[in-house]
Amino acid sequence: MSDIEKIQLFEQKKIRTAWDEDRQEWFFSIVDVCGVLAESKDYDTARKYWAKLKERLIAEGNELVTNCLQLKMVSPKDGKRYNTDVADMEGMFRIIQSIPSKKAEPIKVWMASVAAERINQAIDPERSIDQAIVDYRRLGYSEAWITRRIKTIEIRKGLTDEWKRGGVTKEIDFAFLTDLMSKTWSGMTTREYKRYKGLTKENLRDNMTNMELLLNALAEESATQLSKEHNPEGLQENAGIAKDGAEVARNAREDLEKRIGHSIISSEKAIDHIQSPEELPFQRPEDQ
Repeated sequence: MSDIEKIQLFEQKKIRTAWDEDRQEWFFSIVDVCGVLAESKDYDTARKYWAKLKERLIAEGNELVTNCLQLKMVSPKDGKRYNTDVADMEGMFRIIQSIPSKKAEPIKVWMASVAAERINQAIDPERSIDQAIVDYRRLGYSEAWITRRIKTIEIRKGLTDEWKRGGVTKEIDFAFLTDLMSKTWSGMTTREYKRYKGLTKENLRDNMTNMELLLNALAEESATQLSKEHNPEGLQENAGIAKDGAEVARNAREDLEKRIGHSIISSEKAIDHIQSPEELPFQRPEDQ
């Protein structure tokens, strides 16, 4: 979901995490992981442990510390948000190697499973539909809005099922096909589209206007039907079908734009309509 900030559990110990949509990877709170490895009883002890370890790593000239990022996360002490040292899975594995602990291998396995689950959700949207409904309801979205949004997720799943049937299995290939379709019907790749809307961590689809979302769904449903008809195999043939489906949506967009006299592609995003009680905006909820 957006770059998600989420508290996850390892053996009943809370670990703060954040999903970076652009990088497609999880970042983990180093303090929380160190607390688990050192079997610290409270947050202050874990924080001091990481501070000492960081000093030692710096003194040794270890690049681990310089490669760490900081993200604002909710403190378990007072509930306020503070800059928190985080690392991606690769960085965390290297930090874990610096800490003698019987928990080292179990937490590596846990982190790998966290990453795998998120990738599976990205490839197969059905895995996250039930959770999305719960989150949207919790945030107060109307049932009508939820129904429309979930329908677009189902359309996306139908397309990804077709891609998998045609031999496309790698995450990078799913991303390539998605970008190809976005570029074809809207004129922008996903990243360019997000930049145009002024989005950083937010999900693009949840920030599309109704018409943008409908055109994107038209592209995906058209590609799905064409795939069922022509049975493409491999990335190249699936790319051709994906482009053909997106061209259906592009033609519809261009025809409508001629009739109304302005572009359908909008810089509007969720926050621009957050006050609307009837037509709630496309904003991706967080998982926490």
